[in-house]
Parts: sequence; C-alpha cells; structure tokens
Amino acid sequence: MFNVIRRSQMIGLTAMDSSTATRFGGVEEVWVDHQGRVVYFASSAGYTPLEQVSIVGPDAVLTYSDLATEPATTLRRLCGMQVRTPSISDPLGWIEDFLFDWETGDIAAYILGGEIAAPFGGRAVLFPEDVEVIDAEVVVIKEDAKNRLTSESEGLKGFLSEKSQQVKNLVKQMGDRLKSLVYPHDQPEVVRVKIKEVRDELAATGQYDQNALKEAADFLQDKWEDFQQSLSRTGQRMKQAIDSAWQRLTRRA
Repeated sequence: MFNVIRRSQMIGLTAMDSSTATRFGGVEEVWVDHQGRVVYFASSAGYTPLEQVSIVGPDAVLTYSDLATEPATTLRRLCGMQVRTPSISDPLGWIEDFLFDWETGDIAAYILGGEIAAPFGGRAVLFPEDVEVIDAEVVVIKEDAKNRLTSESEGLKGFLSEKSQQVKNLVKQMGDRLKSLVYPHDQPEVVRVKIKEVRDELAATGQYDQNALKEAADFLQDKWEDFQQSLSRTGQRMKQAIDSAWQRLTRRA
C-alpha cells in the first residue's frame, strides 16, 4: 500500500526520464494485461513498461529511461469495462477507477459505478480476490461479491493515495530519512522505534502540522512491512529496468 496510486491520479502527470530530465509527454492511459496486472502506461511517446517507473510524484512520473515500445502482449483498458457475475450476462455496472501498486503492477482495489454501486452512493469498492476473470470486454466477479462491497470512504481509508497531500509529503519525507535507518532484516519493534525517532525529529523542528505528522507516522507504523519490502525492491527494480532497456535497445540494433 506504500506505492499504491489511483489510475485517475496518474493520468495527466508528466512522464520524464530521471537520468536526463527528458520529458516525453503526459500519461494518457494505464494498461493491464490479461491477468489484470498493470504493465504499461501510455503517453504521446508510446508505451512505457511499468518496470521503467522509478517514482510517481504529485506532478510527474519519473522513469529510469525514456524507453517507449510496442506492447508484447494484448492489453486491456480496464477503466470503463463492464462488470457482471458468471450467472448474469447483463452488466451490473462498470469499472470507474482502480488503485494499483506502481512497483509491482498489482491492482489493490477497484472502484465500481452503476447499478451495483447504487447502495453505496454511486461508487463502491471491490477487492481483487472477488474478481474471477478479466476478459477482453468484461470483468467477471464472484457470484456473492456484491455482499462484500464497501463504500469508497470505508474501503479505501487505509491507502496512502487517499490521504491529504500534506500527509503524503510527510510520509515521503519520513520514508526518505528512514531509508538510511531501516534494514530488510529489522524486526517490527525495531522499525517502529526508528519511525518514532524520525517523527520526533520532525516534530521538534516545529515546522510541521502535528496532526498531519501523527497521521503520517501512524501510516508508516501500520505499513512498516510494506515499507521494508519497498526498500528491498528499489535496488532490484533499478537493475532490472536498466537491463530490460538495454536488451530492448540491442534487439533493435
């Protein structure tokens, strides 16, 4: 949940090669494969593999390279796809938006619109474990999935993407500081102590809203395991992204 973002929050962000500061257009769409995993984002430059993303900020998507390519697989534009159950062919609604982890491509939650979402004010949250199949034109959900839908505010309250920008900025600032303090083998109680130390350091400056700082620290405390995993993936992602870009370039040559 540490790197989860809404699809709608990513659309329109400037895509930029972090190593050369080269801009290659705004993000126009996010594409998934047949398994429902986000694998590319599209801009005016073409399709950029998600593995090339180094960070998603409030204004831009930074990548390890400006590599754009033609997809090697059939892609699906998930947003707007109809939703139905195995026993009912008529659609019950549609995918209004979705949240995904930009490091892994895994979808964290779907936001539904239409008849199925009517009891929840027009927008309901569906979680991935209730999806059976993502077909070319329809998402088939489990027969009893409607019983586990939640409202948008309730279902998404644990995601960083739903926090205020102030809290997001503090989570990032604290996270950057913790990168030099937290190690993959640290035990939970050790990580929590280090998070508290960083929070106290920032609080002592008197420069930050205390409520926002507490909310940011509480989020990191709750998601410490995600944070550790994210730290361990960062170096691996960079190497994989560079290797992948190099292989694509040499194949072209």
